[in-house]
Amino acid sequence: MLTIKEIAERANVSRTTVSRVLNNSGYVSEEAKRRVLKVIEETGYIPSENAKSLRTKKTKVIGVILPKISTETSSRLVKGIDEILAKGGYQILLANTNLKPEKEIEYLKLLKSRHVDGIILSATNVNRSLIEEIYQLKIPFVTVGQYISGLANVVFDDYQAAKDMVQLLIKKGHKRIAFIGVDESDRAVGYLRKNGYYDAMKEAGLPVEDSWVQKGVFNSESGYESMKEIIEISDNRPTAVAAVTDRLAIGAMQFIQQMGLSIPEDMAFAGMGASELSRYITPSLTTIDFSMEDAGREAAALLLEQISREMNQEEIRTINYRLLERASI
Repeated sequence: MLTIKEIAERANVSRTTVSRVLNNSGYVSEEAKRRVLKVIEETGYIPSENAKSLRTKKTKVIGVILPKISTETSSRLVKGIDEILAKGGYQILLANTNLKPEKEIEYLKLLKSRHVDGIILSATNVNRSLIEEIYQLKIPFVTVGQYISGLANVVFDDYQAAKDMVQLLIKKGHKRIAFIGVDESDRAVGYLRKNGYYDAMKEAGLPVEDSWVQKGVFNSESGYESMKEIIEISDNRPTAVAAVTDRLAIGAMQFIQQMGLSIPEDMAFAGMGASELSRYITPSLTTIDFSMEDAGREAAALLLEQISREMNQEEIRTINYRLLERASI
């Protein structure tokens, strides 16, 4: 493989000149630059990324940790991240935790060993062990979806979005509204969205029966089982269901339809996430669009700012959402 020294000899310039041409930095006369570029073109020389990273102490690689890489939410987030980072010549190294909290810490250590220039974490369960591990990294860091003190955070207004969704159902005339959530260890989706539901019901003067509130996980099967539980144990059957994800809502809708009931005549449904499927199921699902592409772009831009500062600085950027009213209500 051709070396910088050999290029310099063929172009009759110094090695410093070749380095400046390759890195597009420092002054080089047009004639010298032309000779260097001609040698590079004739020989097909490709600069070694390893050598370049040793000089700049930058790998141009960003680690992105996702809770479940196969979901539409993750793919939309990564699309936004890549759109911004690619412009800066960065590559993305993806890590999939598959919703296992211990994997988050494992991947943090792995990415640090790979000397990435920064990390974007789409977090679910933010616990003390995870926070301590992040602080020890001492590399540029951004979280998406959850707030961690002292870091750059891209968050959603989960509380208000859930509250708006339930208030829409109330506006449509529903007084008995069930709720399908997830474990509250996920503060954003499990805790804040649940609080939004309770506060909307309380402010409207509406009661909430224990049997109406169920806890699932992030898949349609869980929504199906949660809906089954609500129907089987409720003496006072609800007329509407608010779910914290589209998948949960869609699973619940399937159970109701299998019972021979009609949506929204017998029961109305609303989810959160604006998945592609939510548009095409019958009836189409009322949902919240959190604009994950925008969240990805914002996270990438924030991370580049952290990299340029060479330090982590606390900042919170909240992504707007849209309430999409569709046939399911």
